[in-house]
Amino acid sequence: MTIVKPSQLSSSSSSPLCSLKGSLLTLAVLTFLSLFYLSLNSLRTSPPSPIVVGANHLPHTFAKEEDENYSDVYHSPDSFRSNYAEMEKRFKVYIYPDGDPNTFYQTPRKVTGKYASEGYFFKNIRESRFRTLDPEEADLFFVPVSPHKMRGKGTSYENMTVIVQTYVDGLIAKYPYWNRTLGADHFFVTCHDVGVRAFEGSPVMIKNTIRVVCSPSYNVGFIPHKDVALPQVLQPFALPAGGNDVENRTTLGFWAGHRNSKIRVVLARVWENDTELDISNNRINRATGHLVYQKRFYRTKFCICPGGSQVNSARITDSIHYGCVPVILSDYYDLPFNDILDWRKFAVVLRERDVYDLKQILKNITQSEFVSLHNNLVKVQKHFQWNSPPVKFDAFHMIMYELWLRHHVIKY
Repeated sequence: MTIVKPSQLSSSSSSPLCSLKGSLLTLAVLTFLSLFYLSLNSLRTSPPSPIVVGANHLPHTFAKEEDENYSDVYHSPDSFRSNYAEMEKRFKVYIYPDGDPNTFYQTPRKVTGKYASEGYFFKNIRESRFRTLDPEEADLFFVPVSPHKMRGKGTSYENMTVIVQTYVDGLIAKYPYWNRTLGADHFFVTCHDVGVRAFEGSPVMIKNTIRVVCSPSYNVGFIPHKDVALPQVLQPFALPAGGNDVENRTTLGFWAGHRNSKIRVVLARVWENDTELDISNNRINRATGHLVYQKRFYRTKFCICPGGSQVNSARITDSIHYGCVPVILSDYYDLPFNDILDWRKFAVVLRERDVYDLKQILKNITQSEFVSLHNNLVKVQKHFQWNSPPVKFDAFHMIMYELWLRHHVIKY
């Protein structure tokens, strides 16, 4: 073993050649570390490079960008993102196979008109990834009886209640799944106003099951934390979606319709002759021109949405589609996806007594505030659109997400 003496080490270190080599080596290492740090930092902060892909096949690199774009319309964007992803992977629904599909079961009556939401759901759930043929792995059970189809075949309300009760009693007797939770993990879907009443002959359906309905009024027994508000969507839309057209919206407010509720009678009486609010005391006659009613939505800032015979109205989703900020005028209405979306970010939510101050309330909204409401409205349009086959984040998936949230509460 050779021992290096201190004098030898000192002599070697003082060599000019060794000193130069050491300096160059140190400089190279520092340069490499600096470049590595800058590259790593760039990867963390720079947005991903644009990639042209189909709307239904967005890469994961766009997840962060999407969160930033939509975070201001959700109550909790992080929870929505994570829970939605979990739902897509795990949620399973069993559809009871009993019942003649040519009568009132399984298949929708149609997927057009103001009750299209019921038809679309029946069609979408049957063809979706969420359906399971094994009831033992199901999170929820769908009772596929369609009051809308009954109504289309001329079934009376009294006969509807008998048909529903007989059908449900048959499922309870034949299958063991109802009795495990007394129906708490079962749900039915109806958009027709009469459809809600059709289940009154089966009190256990009203009390225990999840009701997915277009008439989510508190004063008719709707329970927000249990039931689900189904958006009433009049599809197909007559004209393309509105958006990025703020400068064309010169009319302050618009409403046209039948006076079939107290709030509509007051709205028409107070504002029908106003010069700044376009309030029509009846539906617009088609003879006045092609799609005149729909085109009014394009020219208006705020579209008034008072409750009719029921609190729900397809006018709300019409307003959203055409880019006209909806003004909700109802005391009893659990708005669709209200526990997910912050409606006050893209709509004006008022009490019925505010109808007397309606014009001043709308005029007090500044242009910048209106632009913000309008821009957020465009962001949520996809949530109020039905598709076949369904598309990620559309109305069908939002309803499934609502059901997914509720199944955690009643899972035994």
